Amino acid sequence: MKLTDNEIRDITRYLEAGKPLPDQYRFLLFEDKREVELVWNGKTDEICNVVLPFQVIENVDEPRKEVDQTIQRTLFDIDDRGRQLKGWTNKLIWGDNKLILSSLKNGPLREEIEKQGGIKLIYIDPPFDVGADFSMNIEIGDEMFAKEPGILEEIAFRDTWGKGTDSFIAMIYERLVLMRDLLAEDGSIYVHCDWRVNSYLKLILDEIFGPKAYKNEIIWKRKTGSSSELGVTSKQYGRDLDHIFFYGTSNTFNTQYREPDPEYIKKFFRHVDENNRRYRIDNLANPAYRPNLIYEYKGFKPPKNGWAISLEKMKKWDEEGRLYFPKKKDGRIQRKRFLDELKGQPLSDLWDDVLPLASQASERLGFPTQKPEALLERIIKTSSNEGDLIADFFCGSGTALAVAEKLGRKWIGSDLGKFAIHTTRKRMIEVQRELKADNKDYRSFEILNLGKYERQHFIGINPNLRDELKQKQLAEKEKNFVSLILSAYHAEPVEGFNTFTGKKKNRMVAVGPVNLPVTRLFAEEVIGECRQKYITRVDILGFEFEMGLFPGIQEEAKQKGIDMALKYIPRDVFDKRAIEKSQVVFHDVSYIEVRPHYKGNSVAIELTDFSSFYNQDSVENATAGLNNGGKKIVIENGQIIKVSKNKNGDVSEERLTRSWMDWIDYWAVDFDFESKKEIIRVKTEDGATMEIWTGENIFENEWQSFRTRRDRTLELKSIYKECKTGRRKIAVKVVDIFGNDTMKIIDVNIGGE
Repeated sequence: MKLTDNEIRDITRYLEAGKPLPDQYRFLLFEDKREVELVWNGKTDEICNVVLPFQVIENVDEPRKEVDQTIQRTLFDIDDRGRQLKGWTNKLIWGDNKLILSSLKNGPLREEIEKQGGIKLIYIDPPFDVGADFSMNIEIGDEMFAKEPGILEEIAFRDTWGKGTDSFIAMIYERLVLMRDLLAEDGSIYVHCDWRVNSYLKLILDEIFGPKAYKNEIIWKRKTGSSSELGVTSKQYGRDLDHIFFYGTSNTFNTQYREPDPEYIKKFFRHVDENNRRYRIDNLANPAYRPNLIYEYKGFKPPKNGWAISLEKMKKWDEEGRLYFPKKKDGRIQRKRFLDELKGQPLSDLWDDVLPLASQASERLGFPTQKPEALLERIIKTSSNEGDLIADFFCGSGTALAVAEKLGRKWIGSDLGKFAIHTTRKRMIEVQRELKADNKDYRSFEILNLGKYERQHFIGINPNLRDELKQKQLAEKEKNFVSLILSAYHAEPVEGFNTFTGKKKNRMVAVGPVNLPVTRLFAEEVIGECRQKYITRVDILGFEFEMGLFPGIQEEAKQKGIDMALKYIPRDVFDKRAIEKSQVVFHDVSYIEVRPHYKGNSVAIELTDFSSFYNQDSVENATAGLNNGGKKIVIENGQIIKVSKNKNGDVSEERLTRSWMDWIDYWAVDFDFESKKEIIRVKTEDGATMEIWTGENIFENEWQSFRTRRDRTLELKSIYKECKTGRRKIAVKVVDIFGNDTMKIIDVNIGGE
């Protein structure tokens, strides 16, 4: 297309200034076959294609807890441990789902996915309210405590998406493109949302999957109750609906039915036969003329066009009591349709028969966005078959995964929140136990995270800037972040190091990234620089630590003469008032104490002590902010305390954590930690795939005890497990009530003196 001189000058001015072209010029200069396109600030066609290796942190092969393994098995013994299916191992992945999706799409695991027939169904329920509350209700004795979201979640959910609709659209667009590329050609996707973003999502899905792939916009009535409960005000109607968009090219559509409406039954199924079976009567006349179906039966004349069935079938139905005979011969024979044979009413796109989770529902886990299993059961049954692979990349409490397991599907789930991963882990073990008790098949699952993380912006960088300016802005913001952390830690800044940014007394300080976990790679770089510079004391500060990182990395450092301390950065580090008052406390990683018990060649593990140094708020702050008659629960120096103020303004404190056991939500034992090496598949520079040992071992979850919402008890001694004689390493993993994991490795001598 020929441009005018003014248009050329205008375009040149934008290019020289490094600014994006207005849409009018983009469409003039570049051919685009799309008739309609959703445009937002900062839109780009660049999609993440990074490939990071997945590290297996834990494998849950058997959900055993209750059976004593004291009898040595032989090759001829019957394996009564369960009905563990071989082949595919289900995957629960912790981390940023953009990096996860990109690594699944472009990495070695893609081949394994394709061998399963590809992902046949994706269901996602992404956070779509930037002001949503992502805190978790934690039960402490008879009290409920609201755990604040982790910093990683806080940044992802609020900072990244909190810049408005543009940021949400950009986030979900890139991830949906990656999901489309992962989805099997005959796959389906369901995207769950509400009124805030449904109009945008429809356009995004049309653009990515194509309008022809659109199947339905399902309306789910997620609320029941009075108008006040539904948010009705004097100026608007109540909002009680969710939207679920259904796209796909799959021929898999297993029609689901809902229970017939009672009024429908009352109106049409009015008749009862001699066997007390309720039925309705239906016409037996053929709509089109069929001369071969014109015959008399028991003196009753045929309809004008003939009967709808042959004479043979007429006789068969008569024998089965499925015919209704009128009292007079001039009447017409009709068919009986029995109520007990009615499948129900085929589902429409209005789902008002799936009730939301009640406060006392047995499946409720206290997760704020948890959906009922009945909702996911309907979706999974409709758009997948037994043995298919399904995925949920915002899995939350794991509802989709739990239903998939129960229905005989394979699954992949991921979430950014460590507490979500922990909640799902417990839930899936419970599902395994249920299936095992019912003598039904189930699969093992593994918990993974990405072994290397891409360093990302902790504060948003303008995507329209040139790379040079982006890097400059990023460097400045990272410098400010490190300065903030060092100030709160009372450390002085240092220069001339690769990993160290500060020094506190006689210890060097390394600060991890703001929006990513401290990884093994980061810790190994710290150890390497310690050895180069003859440093023997170091503190690593992080908001989150990679699963399975300690105590292995500390032992590795100790063997090299380095005293390494891992410390959690508290969330109030961003509170200037707390820093000014020196109220910010950096707490150590928790520690575990255990005791082995021997019985012949068998060993059991007893959990004897656990300490956590978590902080959330303070008694002083809670007291100052309480009104008369109010109460608040805080965590101060590893103790959970309820602060109350009576009507007279008198303050009282009650410690809720009366024992170290109150901190523990889950613990598990691997009776031979070194038995399973972690082998990962990586791509070489020439595109080939190779397997390498990472130097780490996988935690094999062989026994576990954990609290549930219904059962708060906890066993502190494992079963006895028969082992081969000799020395071995046993690993014990403890997860606290907030989802933080700690591991301890001990040496035992089986059959020794």
